[in-house]
Amino acid sequence: MNILGIIPARYASTRFPGKPLVDIAGKSMIQRVYEQAKKCVDLTEVIVATDDERIYKHVHDFGGSAIITSPDHQSGTDRCAEVAVKHPQYDVIINIQGDEPYINPEQISKLASCFQNSDTQIASLVKKVNTEQELFNINSPKVVINKFSEAVYFSRSPLPHIRGQAQSEWLKHYTYFKHIGIYGYRADILQQITKLPVSALEKAESLEQLRWIENGYRIKVAETELETYAIDTPEDLINLIK
Repeated sequence: MNILGIIPARYASTRFPGKPLVDIAGKSMIQRVYEQAKKCVDLTEVIVATDDERIYKHVHDFGGSAIITSPDHQSGTDRCAEVAVKHPQYDVIINIQGDEPYINPEQISKLASCFQNSDTQIASLVKKVNTEQELFNINSPKVVINKFSEAVYFSRSPLPHIRGQAQSEWLKHYTYFKHIGIYGYRADILQQITKLPVSALEKAESLEQLRWIENGYRIKVAETELETYAIDTPEDLINLIK
């Protein structure tokens, strides 16, 4: 099975402009993500997908592979789809977040392993929620999972609601999972989902993956015990390197 890892990277981040090029202990963020992805033995190739010439040039300068994509894409998924069309030899596409400089290659491999099952359309990772802070953090989407290890629903709110119990007791009565934002897609499924119109659930929660579920696509999930650290703001970077 040929698997392509794509790292979407745009310069014009609202909360952190120029984020992919920020220096972290002598290397840019995008270089660190790229080098971590290249360590994954399950990826046949890794490509940075960007709409910015500065990022494109920088990736080539450190010896990486990059491609210029349209500036009109609304999401990293759309950017991945454009690159995938130009590389039809790949069976599976893995969308690797460009703001997680220390992503563990084992997480990418765990995601890739989901596609050993030919029925898997889309896959992602989840991690058990261990603290109330995680559970009630609206910036950390939670996932409801069925007995087939498929996502039933994603929400910024903790689901399910534990009736008759104080919120401080919820973790004692149910195993909650948070979403780890790395995705894998069958190549044909990726092209299909990027053609879907924005859905009502997606608008409500501002979570793109709900569009896929609302249209009947199945998302396989694998559990990881490894934490990920995304950098969304300059403050996140300061906290990471302390």
